[in-house]
Amino acid sequence: MAIDHSDRLAGVTTTPFLAADIGGTHARVALVRAARGERQGIETLAYRKFVCAEYPGVPELLQAFVDAEVQVPVRHCVLACAGQLLGDEVANDNLAWPIRLSPLRQALALDDVAMLNDFEALGYALDGELSRGGRHLCGPDTHGGGPTLVLGPGTGLGAAAHVPGPAGGFVLTTEAGQMDFAPSSVREREILAHLAPDGGYVECERIVSGPGLLTAYTALCALDGEIPKLATPEAVTAAAAARSDAHAVEAVEIFCASLGSVAGNLALAFMATGGVYLAGGFLSSMYALLKHSAFEARFLHGRSAHALLSQVPVWVTEHGHHGVLGAARWYLQRVLSSEAMADGMAA
Repeated sequence: MAIDHSDRLAGVTTTPFLAADIGGTHARVALVRAARGERQGIETLAYRKFVCAEYPGVPELLQAFVDAEVQVPVRHCVLACAGQLLGDEVANDNLAWPIRLSPLRQALALDDVAMLNDFEALGYALDGELSRGGRHLCGPDTHGGGPTLVLGPGTGLGAAAHVPGPAGGFVLTTEAGQMDFAPSSVREREILAHLAPDGGYVECERIVSGPGLLTAYTALCALDGEIPKLATPEAVTAAAAARSDAHAVEAVEIFCASLGSVAGNLALAFMATGGVYLAGGFLSSMYALLKHSAFEARFLHGRSAHALLSQVPVWVTEHGHHGVLGAARWYLQRVLSSEAMADGMAA
């Protein structure tokens, strides 16, 4: 028997609610509401960025935002999180702490808490500023039509595809970061053998992520019998930009090339003729390195795939608050669908 949640969702389209984008390192939280007189528009009333490690859990983090920014009671919340919802808990190894929806709802006295994947939220943001900003990386310097792919390396590797259609279309979420890493050069094969000397599964995000960049660097040092001098992804990127550490330069080259392979594979899988958006401040900070890397060559693949992928524009864009806005847009669509269903049942 279908359960009608319209009573818990009533009034969400006219009252403020919480929207949060929870990543492995940072959380972005906003108080939002539907913009008056604007189709699918979102009005941001307050916004803050938090460091996840500074809080014991997501209830405490959200409570800190409420205490600082919210003047009236809020009863509804949507979370965009790395991972997928399995039952009542978000399944992901890259989050700072476990997230369970029922205790969160009770701790903040909420009527409703909804969850979607963080890159699924970015997919819903492609109808707004996310698709209009960014820096061109390769392919045509125009925004194409058709499905659009958004992906990005951060603490892990996320990806989603936006498929155009009525009422803004829909978004397909993925766990692309959990796909097998496929080396395309001898050096990448050596790294893979170093990480899994007895064979077995090595996920994409083991290399194509912020921590993955550091993993590639330390593996290269080990392969050449040297002690790593750098301890963070930021240090590796800075050393590569300054060309002050040969292994950092090589690690960034391998990271960029591998990202190109992953992006090209996903663009082929989803026929992303609308374009590919690489999201995240991590990539924006190394745009010049990415621009002069083997990303494009690896993205284009070869033979027949080259003809298709050469027509796909690729952009680098800031993640910023787009995940929060995409989550809010998805939540409002969910509310409106529930209201329409309730009206249909009443009729």
